[in-house]
Formats: sequence, structure tokens, C-alpha cells
Amino acid sequence: MIRLAMLRHGHTHWNRAGQIQGRTDIPLDDEAREILAEFKLPAGWENTNLVASPLLRAQETGEIVTGRKPDVIDALIEMDWGDWEGKKGVELKADPSNGFRDIEHWGWDYQPPGGESPQMVWDRLAPWLFGLQSDCIAVCHIGIMRMILAKAHGWDFDGPASFAVKRNRLFVVEIEGDTVKVADPDIVRLERRNA
Repeated sequence: MIRLAMLRHGHTHWNRAGQIQGRTDIPLDDEAREILAEFKLPAGWENTNLVASPLLRAQETGEIVTGRKPDVIDALIEMDWGDWEGKKGVELKADPSNGFRDIEHWGWDYQPPGGESPQMVWDRLAPWLFGLQSDCIAVCHIGIMRMILAKAHGWDFDGPASFAVKRNRLFVVEIEGDTVKVADPDIVRLERRNA
């Protein structure tokens, strides 16, 4: 059994503005860097293999929290939001002609115009996930975490998820063979450096 702990990257100015980032390579903002510098990995995770998305915001988050440079894994790149990248969800919702809907009403096969569906993201993630040979921390994105947590929790992107992806926490799943399940504990908070 392999444990995968996922850590969401810190805030960017696009996050704070409500813009959809997807694969656009937006760096962390200064406030995020300051906040992340207050945290470290919890006991038992300090020497775990560290990987990150190829996007700067994920790599920098990993480096700030751990003091180590993560290995880059291309499969961990954020979901492609296609034509909706850079736009604000609230504005897309206000225009019914563009087909926008909340991810809780996508199912596995809905995709933004020119972007990826949850199934497409899962199809590129699964070979990496089921190929892990040792415990791992992946610094990545909400879209990637949603796909893996959806499989672990049995959520089908139809209705509210039974989990919420927050920052400064490790979301832990267990991988055995070709299955992924929720670990116990499933959420482990990062520790304060000066606590």
C-alpha cells in the first residue's frame, strides 16, 4: 500500500481575483509566500518523496514548505480550462450562452470549450498514480486533487462533493493495485514552524 499526500499550491493574484487559472503559469503572490514560509511538513512526512506540477506556483509552494526542490511530474499539471482560462467564474455564470456550469454538475465527461473533462484528466493521471513505488507528496492544483479525491470518495461530479480542498493541509489517499481510497487520517494539517 502506497500513501499519496496532496498539497494545494498557495494563492496567486488570479486566485484572489476569482479568475480561472488552469494551465496559465501564474506565480504565487507575495502574501502567499509569506504565509507558506510559516509552515512545514508534519512529523512523519519530512523525508517523503516530493513532486510537483510543472507550473511555477506548485513548485514554489513545495520548495517554500519543505526547503527542497520537488521533482516535476508533467501529469500533475492543472486541468485545461480551455476558452475559460483567465475568465472569472462569476462572469461566466452570468452568461448562459457559454455553457458554463459548476463542476458539481459536470459528470465525468463534461468539458469546457477547448479544455479537458474530468475523465480526460483522470486518464492522464492514472498511469502516474498507479505507478507510484513509494509514499509521495504531490504539490498540485485543486483540479488534480478533485480527480483523485473523487475516485477515492466515489464522487461522480454530480452534486456536492463530500470533501473540500483547502490550503495548508495534506489530503491523503492510499493506493493499492489499481484502486485509490481515502486514508486514515485523510487530512493532515501542515505544522507551524514556530509553534
